[in-house]
Amino acid sequence: MENQIVDGVEAANFSALNCIDLSNPDIHQSVSLLKQACLDCGFFYVVNHGISQEFMEEVFAQSKRMFSLPLSEKMKLLRNERNRGYTPVLDEHLDSVNQVHGDYKEGYYIGVEVPEDDPDAEKPFYGPNIWPQQDQLSGWRETMEKFHQQALVVARSVARIIALALGLDHDFFDKPEMLGEPIATLRLLHYEGQSDPSNGIFGAGAHSDFGLITLLATDDILGLQICKDRDAKPQKWEYVAPIKGAFIVNLGDMLERWSNCIFKSTLHRVLVNGQDRYSIAYFIEPSHDCLVECLPTCKSDKNPPKFPPILCRTYLGQRYKDTHADLSIYNKHET
Repeated sequence: MENQIVDGVEAANFSALNCIDLSNPDIHQSVSLLKQACLDCGFFYVVNHGISQEFMEEVFAQSKRMFSLPLSEKMKLLRNERNRGYTPVLDEHLDSVNQVHGDYKEGYYIGVEVPEDDPDAEKPFYGPNIWPQQDQLSGWRETMEKFHQQALVVARSVARIIALALGLDHDFFDKPEMLGEPIATLRLLHYEGQSDPSNGIFGAGAHSDFGLITLLATDDILGLQICKDRDAKPQKWEYVAPIKGAFIVNLGDMLERWSNCIFKSTLHRVLVNGQDRYSIAYFIEPSHDCLVECLPTCKSDKNPPKFPPILCRTYLGQRYKDTHADLSIYNKHET
């Protein structure tokens, strides 16, 4: 891959990440590679995951169709209190210390589809999704629902390897209260503009993800950076190269908490260089009522739990509230 120019600097400093092949029959090798990655930086690639390249290209094409709609049309799909729907540029503010404004990206949240009359629809992050009209974006909903289902299969496969890497049974995360009935959120993303870190302008401000794991598919435009040591002065940022057909997978804060900080949830951000950049993130978290407490294999007399137990819904609800704009600011767009 040729080096690109991002923010006026040649992007020669790439992070070398392990690659997990889900078709590899040697599970011990996969566990070893994944464990090494989780101890080091919490980022790795996943290939041969079962989602075809042809279908991935269709998902990206449909994502671009939605983001190319006029802003007035997209605002009719504005996210609701359940975090479903469209998020405008600057809606999310991930790094309050270094960002002057919010993120220079727009997005679209799609969660687990639950009918309005289902009792589960009252749970945070559940309920009906917000869908564009069929005559406006034909086939869009069907494509996104199919991808949502296929990505969940990939996430569960990765979680089984993580369980083994933590010394747990391979199906530890498959329980109903965990990934049997997960909070699984697909987010389409479109970055634009020119990042300028020295002036607090970022495609996405520095942050770590909230939940268990994130699957990320990207186009071929460079932009994602990771910082392996958030406490370093100055921080060292490395680019993550996009690999066609691969997911970039990273661990979230919830898994770091679960593992008693043995596995890493790493700071990352996005810089954009004036080119449109598209990515597709899939956030996987346990069920609403899952109690996140230190795993039995991650604590000892010398290493007691560092965090008190907390319900998944409580933890996620606060994190989303802390990083998204209050919906009341968009009232002026209502008709």
